Amino acid sequence: MAILIDADVIIQAERGLFDLDGWLVSHAQEEFKVAAITVAELWHGAERATGVHRATRRLFLQQIFATFDFVPYTEQTGLEHARLWAELESSGQSIGSNDLILAATAMQTGSAVATFNKRRFAVVKGLNVIEPE
Repeated sequence: MAILIDADVIIQAERGLFDLDGWLVSHAQEEFKVAAITVAELWHGAERATGVHRATRRLFLQQIFATFDFVPYTEQTGLEHARLWAELESSGQSIGSNDLILAATAMQTGSAVATFNKRRFAVVKGLNVIEPE
């Protein structure tokens, strides 16, 4: 089982608030990956940045992404996305669209999600959510 890293974990590492490298090393037996939607979220933030901050964020993301394999959004992911979306909608619950895609990617691939926002994903039944320490 892989662990998909949520954007918030990488953002906290970029801000110096979380030792991502240390956490990865302490969990060396695990397989960590990044979902395509997380790539989009993080690059969106870099594209919105200005001046030196933009160049710094781009460099940080290039370095981070060089260490991970990526999980694409496939037709099977789309089917799981639609299923989860309908399930949440029919129960009157929801999460953000990018979080829903990340959850669907994790469910479809049998992966867990590493995030600092466990509560946000709690509405997705059967999703294994890990809070990095």
